[in-house]
Amino acid sequence: MGTQESDERAGGGTGRRALLGAAVLGAGGAVLGLPGTARAAGTRHGGGHGGGVKSLPVPTVIGHRGASGYRPEHTFGSYELALDLGADIVEAGDLVPTKDGHLVCRHEPEIGGTTDVADHPEFADRKRTKRLDGVSTTGWFTEDFTLAELKTLRATERIPANRPHNTLYDGRWEIPTFEEVLRWQNEQTRRRGKQVWIYPELKHPTYFRKLGLGTEERLARLLRTYGKDRRNSPVIIQSFEPTSIQRMNKLVGNPLAVLLSGANSRPWDFVETGDPRTTADLVTPAGLKEIASYAQGIGPTLDLIIPKDSAGRLAEPTTLVRDAHRAGLTLHPYTMRNENPFLPADFRRGSDPDAYGDVFGAFRTYFATGIDGIFTDNPDTGVLARESFVNGVNS
Repeated sequence: MGTQESDERAGGGTGRRALLGAAVLGAGGAVLGLPGTARAAGTRHGGGHGGGVKSLPVPTVIGHRGASGYRPEHTFGSYELALDLGADIVEAGDLVPTKDGHLVCRHEPEIGGTTDVADHPEFADRKRTKRLDGVSTTGWFTEDFTLAELKTLRATERIPANRPHNTLYDGRWEIPTFEEVLRWQNEQTRRRGKQVWIYPELKHPTYFRKLGLGTEERLARLLRTYGKDRRNSPVIIQSFEPTSIQRMNKLVGNPLAVLLSGANSRPWDFVETGDPRTTADLVTPAGLKEIASYAQGIGPTLDLIIPKDSAGRLAEPTTLVRDAHRAGLTLHPYTMRNENPFLPADFRRGSDPDAYGDVFGAFRTYFATGIDGIFTDNPDTGVLARESFVNGVNS
């Protein structure tokens, strides 16, 4: 998931909507306080290759960029640990292209904060300032490197001030390509004896299309090559740009999700095309109905589920969960993190930026709204929180 995160700085698709609809119904029992239904939903596990999204537990625990609370994000170390810790889906990865057209997994195309590129004197002249979705950004960009050049770099922790323990693993892993992720998914599925799911995100597709590096077609080509472009394929595709998801809807059969940032924000593709709508327009019943015509889910920021007051404490929930479910959409909001600075003020404990707050209380509050799943940097915490929630345990 990308810089749109508030806590950090064609046609039809009826079959696919029905497929994700089963997950919506599963969550409903938990919200209505029906412990039997909630328990059944929470322990439903998929073991086959053809089960589709309905085979996943509800609420679904999604490893955000892997297990990025414990390892540098978007590395195979982070991805594998997410599976070890019980994640139902791994967000592998945020997809950006190289100069020679390969899709690689990085949080952003600017890689100065997630790799050791600054320590490579041979790439010093690649540093430059660009406008990325209207924001002046200085650093090193994947589109200025060939894949062979990127493979000489190593991943580093993105937020060391909050996760100094993760810096222990700086330099251990290279940047994965998405093709390597697809092969890794197959290998992990065989090794673990159950289907491994992934949830890639198309990053800044309008920006890359203007550079002649359109990412939707590249992603669709890889999915077709590996036989993972179908309705029941274990790959959910997401993007903050609705037109990118509309494009993917015409290219593949996979479940699709539109990511939604703060209410007052505008998707960058809307800015480029002069569409005046904001996220607030997209989360109205009419906006959600339109999204449901080409996607099966949404990935809203948690603040769209429960806003915060001026003190940073949780206020009353919005009607988004109810309205999205009525439109036939699932909700996988982002992002739960264990550390104090990323939690609502009422769940923080102390002021240490590396210390954990009452994250179980926060999970319980968000699960109670009826969301169908959640992105988290700490999949083990999410799994334990789900177990407590579906069994009616308050601590």
